[in-house]
Amino acid sequence: MNLRKSMQEIMNQLKLTDDYKENIVHWQTMEAKEAKTVDFPTAIHPSLKSALQGRGIQTLYTHQREAYESVMDNKSIVAVTPTASGKTLCYNLPVLETIIRNPNARALYMFPTKALAQDQKSEINELIQEAGLSINSYTYDGDTPASIRQKVRKAGHIVITNPDMLHSAILPHHTKWVSLFENLKYVIIDELHIYRGVFGSHVANVIRRLKRICQYYGSNPIFICTSATIANPLELAETLTEKTMVLINNNGAPSGVKHFLFYNPPIVNKPLNIRRSATLEVRKLAAELLKNRIQTIIFARSRVRVEILLTYLKELVKYQLGPKAIRGYRGGYLPTERREIENGLRSGDIYGVVSTNALELGVDIGQLQVCIMTGYPGTIASAWQQAGRAGRRHGESLVIMVASSSPLDQYIIGHPEYFFNRSPESARINPDNLIILVDHMKCAAYELPFKEGEDFGQVQTDEILEYLGEERILFKNGEKWYWMNDSFPAHNISLRSASQENVVIIDISETANARVIGEMDRFSAMTLLHEEAIYLHQGVQYQVETLDWEEKKAFVREVAVDYYTDANLAVELKVLEMDKLRQNDYLEVGYGDVSVLAMATIFKKIKFETHENIGSGPISLPEAELHTSSAWISLNKDMSGLSEERLDQGLIGMAHSLKHIAPLFVMCDSQDIHVVPQVKAAHNEKPTIFFYDRYPGGIGLSDKIYQGIETIIFEAKKMVESCPCDQGCPSCIGMDAQTESAKHDTIKLLALFQNSTLS
Repeated sequence: MNLRKSMQEIMNQLKLTDDYKENIVHWQTMEAKEAKTVDFPTAIHPSLKSALQGRGIQTLYTHQREAYESVMDNKSIVAVTPTASGKTLCYNLPVLETIIRNPNARALYMFPTKALAQDQKSEINELIQEAGLSINSYTYDGDTPASIRQKVRKAGHIVITNPDMLHSAILPHHTKWVSLFENLKYVIIDELHIYRGVFGSHVANVIRRLKRICQYYGSNPIFICTSATIANPLELAETLTEKTMVLINNNGAPSGVKHFLFYNPPIVNKPLNIRRSATLEVRKLAAELLKNRIQTIIFARSRVRVEILLTYLKELVKYQLGPKAIRGYRGGYLPTERREIENGLRSGDIYGVVSTNALELGVDIGQLQVCIMTGYPGTIASAWQQAGRAGRRHGESLVIMVASSSPLDQYIIGHPEYFFNRSPESARINPDNLIILVDHMKCAAYELPFKEGEDFGQVQTDEILEYLGEERILFKNGEKWYWMNDSFPAHNISLRSASQENVVIIDISETANARVIGEMDRFSAMTLLHEEAIYLHQGVQYQVETLDWEEKKAFVREVAVDYYTDANLAVELKVLEMDKLRQNDYLEVGYGDVSVLAMATIFKKIKFETHENIGSGPISLPEAELHTSSAWISLNKDMSGLSEERLDQGLIGMAHSLKHIAPLFVMCDSQDIHVVPQVKAAHNEKPTIFFYDRYPGGIGLSDKIYQGIETIIFEAKKMVESCPCDQGCPSCIGMDAQTESAKHDTIKLLALFQNSTLS
């Protein structure tokens, strides 16, 4: 007798049972969409066509055909369609067709992660084998054995790599890659939306170096980019590659009916607006689905959370399903293990997967019926990527986003129209950030000498070359500037940071096997790598045991604790130069260069979910200075009627709310922007809120905030007003709400700023 519930019955249970329905704050149903298909292009090679037909592909989606035709017409493209819409064929088809026609042609594929590169290598190799083609496709990354590296350089028609490897291992040794660079026809940049902020600004300069080397060898590759949905894919692709692009967003892939639920756990402490743990709610929902054998993917934000959920769920359903029916999936898994999980999902032997965002990118795991997110993933683009994991092409699917108590989660869950009606996130990069630019010009000079008057991308180089000459990094001989050092510079330049003054993070969990797991700029290290800090790396929690500030080394050990640390930074901020200003009688909005003097003073231990303060300690580190760009907003006339103490408290609450809303609008990590309130700013003596980029020289985030400050203030006010707490809480105005009037004063100030706006 089959007592298992169907998906439909479970959805009815969610709608009708008190246990669930009171927590569902929004239920959005997206209707099914039929496929829009077209025939294969007539010119496509017969063996390629029959290989695709052998895989059940009888026609192409409209976006695949449009991409193929644009690329074959020698146009660079950016294809933007949802998850599982067959973007891979947008580049594999023209690349393979070109190599069939011209066996000397070469293609360079760039993926942000090794897992994705391995997955795509399997995909293209299967297609090559089925078509019976003699095309060589290889991955070239840190794991590539030395014995086959030479073969890849000489004979790889398709070289699959990542940005870090291109930067430090391929471009500096271009003389070993002559056959690739002389014949390079295509450069594929997958998951374009990943290349934003500092990382994207670095990669844009790596691409400048790549194009410069191609020009030297006489090639001029076409760029094919693919991206998840962001607001500015064309702008990002063109800024990253400095090429004119064709946007392809005519998605022809089908989709089934999708139900998207916003689920807010019940409040357990009303005055503080603390909710039941999102992890416990996810456990309850997932257990119900899994015991009825409904294939489900559960996303959690950290590796620790993945392991906790996995343990809970295995325990709950081990007698009904068996221990192997639910698996974890995260970075660090071996390819064989990943393949086993992927095959188990396709065959139906595995019912549940608990994953970090490692599965958010385009790794092929088939399509599942349900996706549950433990908390908002941080951007709308990521949320749609994760949601795209649920929904077979024609079946019905369910997505449940379970909110945590964090301000961002509570804002999103309370504003479904914001989430569903627009894509406000633009990915920002600034390739001309002077610190990043100079670093890559050093790398470029090592690779090929600079000619006098030669541009680097769209940058005039004369002044920078003169400066590098004065610093005895380059020397001039005739009309050219040459590298004059023994070592090569790419080794010392990380694509993940804007400054060379980095602190190296060393994992000493296994004393005999200490290893470097990352690095961080010194300014961030003050608040994130002080002694006793909890540092998260790829979802794993580490405690900082020692920070050697002089040697720039942080020694960390893996731990599993139920709290995170948050450090106070005493900041003195001075405006050095004002570049832009808008003002009226009541308000001043400015943008320019600032100097930030910062000193880490104390840190707090904050419990996950409840955000309780469970301890604190001092930080003993020297002061640090950062020159960066900042946007600010000041009240010209203080009409608040508040005492200085209440004005201070209101500004702190306002800064807290803005800190959580601003990253939404500029699509960055909340750590990338700092928000600082000042009752009396040094440059104008007015109540002011500053937003500054946390990277030397700035990367364009505060400029974007300057342009959209009115919207950010409007949304922050809405968030604080709609929070059900009485006097302010961690979900709206932060931990520092010491007085009864704090929430009221914050709303009053936000209203003052909003009503005086300049738009």
